[in-house]
Amino acid sequence: MQTDSYRHKGMRRSLVKILREKGIRDPRVLDAIETVPRHYFFDKAFLEQAYQDKAFPIGEGQTISQPYTVAFQTELLQLKPTDKVLEIGTGSGYQCSVLLQITPHVYTIEYNRPLYEKANIFFRKHGLKPHTFHGDGSLGLPAHAPYDKIIVTAGAPVVPKELLRQLTIGGILVIPVGNENTQKMMRITRVAEGEFTREEFADFKFVPLLGRSGWDGQE
Repeated sequence: MQTDSYRHKGMRRSLVKILREKGIRDPRVLDAIETVPRHYFFDKAFLEQAYQDKAFPIGEGQTISQPYTVAFQTELLQLKPTDKVLEIGTGSGYQCSVLLQITPHVYTIEYNRPLYEKANIFFRKHGLKPHTFHGDGSLGLPAHAPYDKIIVTAGAPVVPKELLRQLTIGGILVIPVGNENTQKMMRITRVAEGEFTREEFADFKFVPLLGRSGWDGQE
């Protein structure tokens, strides 16, 4: 069983200090980053990399996101403890673990079966209880909609209409949209049945969103 030592906790405090200096302000987000042992998602040989503010490969052509990216997206969601959240792209399970520190109502879907199975093992091992699914996250998870918040952890070519339809009124979608090299982080709020507001933020680089409303659906 992995341990979470005083050294690990000190490294997380240092990481939170870096995130605060980069502009992350939401205390719930900072507390969540400080709580989740990111080194649990790394082989022991890579402990030093676990608390650097960098992305890191996790296999299957995917990465564990940079802590700043995780914090930035989570802060844009404006999460409340009562929110029902859909995460598109479970990946390593790190972003999901951060979300669970703020709300227990997390649904997460992963396109890649080996990653889905690995994340499920991790969640069970550490007593975390998100609702996990394997499938095409670009279509959302309509069977359990609507959601107060939706977060997409892969770069999309367009905003999938299916995700917009699965938001509550007042709900927020945070999604990186662009080409395969750079995406603009967007926050889309459903203000009425057919009315949405859009805000654009900084550029990021994510792995591509796969599926019918992702890059697989583009000619």
